Amino acid sequence: MMEIRILLPALLLVFGFGAVFAQSSATNQACEAKNGTSCEECLNNVTCLWCIKTKSCVTYPVRTILPPHSLCPLNDARWGLCWMNFQILIITLAVVGGIIIIAFIVCLFCCCKCENFGSKRFEAKMQRNANKMRTKQEERKAEMKQRHDEIRKKYGLSGQNPYSRFA
Repeated sequence: MMEIRILLPALLLVFGFGAVFAQSSATNQACEAKNGTSCEECLNNVTCLWCIKTKSCVTYPVRTILPPHSLCPLNDARWGLCWMNFQILIITLAVVGGIIIIAFIVCLFCCCKCENFGSKRFEAKMQRNANKMRTKQEERKAEMKQRHDEIRKKYGLSGQNPYSRFA
């Protein structure tokens, strides 16, 4: 039972690699079979790269990201679209990526700036409210003191407290 648990994943792994290699070799043959045809016919397959200089259809070298100069110069290489060379494609993607990154940074900056601006406004509003409350409280204290003083005067307690000498 334990041997089956170990053997089954190993077999699946071997068959998976076999399928991948068989598919990649079939793709290689499919691209090379279109040599001498047109660019459009070659680029029908996404894994193919068309070289105008040699008029050859080759499998795109996935491991090197950019096709090496020995395979095809960047201005003569076409991938995806026949009317756009690989060099322009790279420059366009870099510019678009840069614009997206700059736009993201600007949006992030604006959001943070606006958030801080809003919090400063909120803090100022809270400070004004606190000042109003403090002013009202001081007015109430003054009114209360005035009322107490009037009551003391009315009952003749406005002088010094007679019990203060015991304290």
